Parts: sequence; structure tokens; C-alpha cells
Amino acid sequence: MTGNLEKYLDLLSARQKLAASNIANADTPGYQTKDIDFQEEFMSMVNGQQPLTIEAEGLPNKPDGNNVNVDREARMLAENAMRFNVASVLLRSQINQVKEAITGGTSS
Repeated sequence: MTGNLEKYLDLLSARQKLAASNIANADTPGYQTKDIDFQEEFMSMVNGQQPLTIEAEGLPNKPDGNNVNVDREARMLAENAMRFNVASVLLRSQINQVKEAITGGTSS
């Protein structure tokens, strides 16, 4: 289970970088929003593959051809941060269980 949580955290990190890149390119003419198909990519990572980026669909283009919606990206960053925090707490809990098993339930 810990391995899957680590892969989940890796995927969240990759998505965080994409969202930051999208925001950085919000004024770049012709730039198209990048994203990750989260469910599909998580399953791919569990099977040992690296995440692939896709162009986000359904976003309207501005006159310069750019389709970055900063509000969408900010929401995605906040959502991602919450998911990362939950996964971190779960991972920490699993590590603590292993430490307790090793020390026989006594904490130092």
C-alpha cells in the first residue's frame, strides 16, 4: 500500500508542476493548457509507467490561441494540495504503524 501512496504523491507532484507551468504561460500566445488524465495515469504508474501529459479539452481559446484559465488552474492547485496533504497523512500513519511494530509498540 505504501508504494501506491508514493506513486500517488508522485502523480500529484507532476500535476502540480503542470498547473504551475500553465499559469506561467497564461499570457503566451498559442499556449494550450496541459493536464494529466489522473485516473488513467495513476493506474499506469502502478504498472511502472511514467505519467503522460494531455491537452485539456473543452477550454475556450482566447484571440491569441491561448486557452489557459487561471481560475481553473488555481482551483486545480488547491485541489491538488488537499489531495497531497491527505496522502501524506496516510503515508505518515503507515510509517508510524511499521515503527510501532518494529519497536514492539513502545515509542521512543
